[in-house]
Amino acid sequence: MRRSNDAILVLNAGSSSIKLSVFSERAGELALQMRGTVEGLYTAPRFVAQDPSGRVVAEKSWPGAKFGHDDAMEYLRDFLKHQLANDRLVGVGHRIVHGGLAYTTPVRVLPETLKSLERFIPLAPLHQPHNLSPIALLLERAPELPQVACFDTSFHRTNPPVAQRFALPAELHDAGVQRYGFHGLSYEYIASALPRLDPNAVKAVVLHLGNGSSMCAMEAGRSIATTMSFTPADGLPMGTRCGALDPGVIVYLMDERKMDARAIERLVYHESGLLGVSGISSDMRTLLASADPSASLAIDLYVYCIGRELGSLAAALGGLDTIVFTAGIGEHAPAIRERVCRDAAWLGIELDAAANARGGPRISAAGSRVSAWVVPTNEELMIARHTQRVLEGT
Repeated sequence: MRRSNDAILVLNAGSSSIKLSVFSERAGELALQMRGTVEGLYTAPRFVAQDPSGRVVAEKSWPGAKFGHDDAMEYLRDFLKHQLANDRLVGVGHRIVHGGLAYTTPVRVLPETLKSLERFIPLAPLHQPHNLSPIALLLERAPELPQVACFDTSFHRTNPPVAQRFALPAELHDAGVQRYGFHGLSYEYIASALPRLDPNAVKAVVLHLGNGSSMCAMEAGRSIATTMSFTPADGLPMGTRCGALDPGVIVYLMDERKMDARAIERLVYHESGLLGVSGISSDMRTLLASADPSASLAIDLYVYCIGRELGSLAAALGGLDTIVFTAGIGEHAPAIRERVCRDAAWLGIELDAAANARGGPRISAAGSRVSAWVVPTNEELMIARHTQRVLEGT
């Protein structure tokens, strides 16, 4: 961008929400102007926008309305037209969960690009259709506005070929049944931020812990291995997703419980994880505040699985220099960080309890052989940076 009043819009559309951020260039850097969310789509839709300090600048709700993604996008277009009256919107960056093996870098979206990305809907049925919906609408109603797709899978294409395979017949591998990995935009941001905190952190494991949870082993900022694989349901247990599951369980559920594909999909994506184990909630804050033994069991399982994966990823790296906690649970649950670090003492992590309680950024003791950090992720800024580079052709 060449002008200080040029703006980039970042959109992250989910199943029941659309998040937006607006960035402008100031002193050669992208700076956040505003962020907002339309949440509760199809149920109790509500919009809130805030300035960079967190001050609410706009609010609106649609009680009782049948208000979906297209309605939200139309409202946001009108809202931004007035909000950005003195700025020039030069492009829109989108978070796209699945880029398959074809898309290893962000790309400008043309109609044929959208059709290509629709092929990955079966690989991420709960994410991809909603990610693509705003793109389709803008291509139709604002075709002159440049759009850029940024992929959660791209960051993991640096995994060694063997780390991207399942032990399945070659024809399935060739048909795309492979390990893709997700949360790549979050990991890419952490990879860009970590060298400023710890220049010696060559071998790092990043723990993206939230409603969707995964972990990534990075060497010199490049993904080496990750816990999610063919879909965002693999790896760690999550808010409502089961995480790693013996494939024989699926066969059992089909044969003995007579469950069809849609029922199994609901089970592994919506009825499992912290919610399924606890029977109480998918929210870690609720579980940490509960005295119910089932809440403790869900937390114990979550921490146990993190510990197992941490050992596995350290082995993939052939050593470990640092671990980084990020995302909702990683950034805001000191009790979880403490348990993970205590269990990982064998790897050389020595926790500084006071620093952990403060939220870091460094939460390991001065003499700890492996450092530990809390770094807030910023996927939106990563998308804005990518969009700027694609539009400038750099």
